[in-house]
Amino acid sequence: MVSRCAAQAVLLTAFALSGCQRNAPAAGVQMGTYRAVLTVPGGEVPFGLVLEQQGPAVVGYLINGPERLPLNEVKISGTHLEVLMPGYENRLIAEASGGTLRGEVVLDKLGGKQQHVPLQAQLGLDYRFFPSTSTDNPDVGGRWAMTFTDDAGVAEKDVGEFAQSHDVVTGTILTDTGDQRYLAGQVHGDELYLSTFDGAHLFLYKAKVTPDGGLAGDYWSGMAYHEKLTATRDANAALPDAYSLTTMRGGSKHFDFAFPDLAGNTVSSKDPQFQNKVMIVALAGSWCPNCHDEAAFLEPLYHDYRAKGLEVVSLMFEHFGDFPHAAEATQRFRQHYGIEYTTLIAGISDKDDAGKKLPMLDRVYAFPTTIFIDKKGMVRKIHTGFSGPATGDHYTEFVAEVKATLDQLLAET
Repeated sequence: MVSRCAAQAVLLTAFALSGCQRNAPAAGVQMGTYRAVLTVPGGEVPFGLVLEQQGPAVVGYLINGPERLPLNEVKISGTHLEVLMPGYENRLIAEASGGTLRGEVVLDKLGGKQQHVPLQAQLGLDYRFFPSTSTDNPDVGGRWAMTFTDDAGVAEKDVGEFAQSHDVVTGTILTDTGDQRYLAGQVHGDELYLSTFDGAHLFLYKAKVTPDGGLAGDYWSGMAYHEKLTATRDANAALPDAYSLTTMRGGSKHFDFAFPDLAGNTVSSKDPQFQNKVMIVALAGSWCPNCHDEAAFLEPLYHDYRAKGLEVVSLMFEHFGDFPHAAEATQRFRQHYGIEYTTLIAGISDKDDAGKKLPMLDRVYAFPTTIFIDKKGMVRKIHTGFSGPATGDHYTEFVAEVKATLDQLLAET
């Protein structure tokens, strides 16, 4: 028989354990806002990561400035977290310990190669680069003529557009192949820091404000690519005409294609479904962030114009040479954007290879490339690159321009 003193001791022990359990950190992956950091050769690439419980499921968001990119494929098992990036094959894998996540982001590259980028995230932090706000900062807001020079000495001219509030900087960089989507960062003393991770883009910028008011520094993409950057303020900085970069070869007028759909059945531009239709043909890939922005634009456009006589075909050039893997990546892309227009597997994500598959073009300069074809099958316009929502007015103007082009082509007899 247990004595009263022994019973009291047992009860006291139970209460003590109960109190410890109430005060202990929650086991497993905790919900909330994390300051996530990816480590690349140039340093830390910070971004925001939010995890939320919605009913029985957990969802997430990637935060880059004003963008809150939904993550709907979040799996948690105990302390293990795995997130598939929206519409990509890329994934985030981490183990939780208290309010800390440690792991990696795995990026799929051309030929099935992978980049493994170390990740650490801390719950309850939401600053970008620096926890304290500096007050005596130079102003970097406005339009910039930017020059990026790679390690081989090849230079490229781009345009930067930034907005600044105190030390917080947001904006994007427009290139002739597409914009670099939503960049976010801070000015700290005489230095500008910008970063993004949007599921595919993984960019880091570090630049000093020079005595003459310019910028000079470095740019890193992923684990391997680096360029030097310089910039000067220029309200009139502009890119080449996007309709001049890719043309039809040797006076050709018709754009013909024949590639397999996701079931392996060959679909041709000569098929009845495309006859006497206005067509948009997009050269794209599920790995390409600007192609994602274009798909988010094309699907509702197709919905609005299909009954008027528009057909959209996306020729997908994927990282994977084997058809089943390429079809699987494209199917994820279709599902993410609810795509109803035709998607065909055209080749691998190499511009030279794509040029061989499409010999009527003088070259394939960028993914995406968008081709506008009239009812007679004649190519009327070719637009290289894509300026997405991060570019603000540029995107608004492009949307209006495309709709005006379609209205014109559809009105022709």
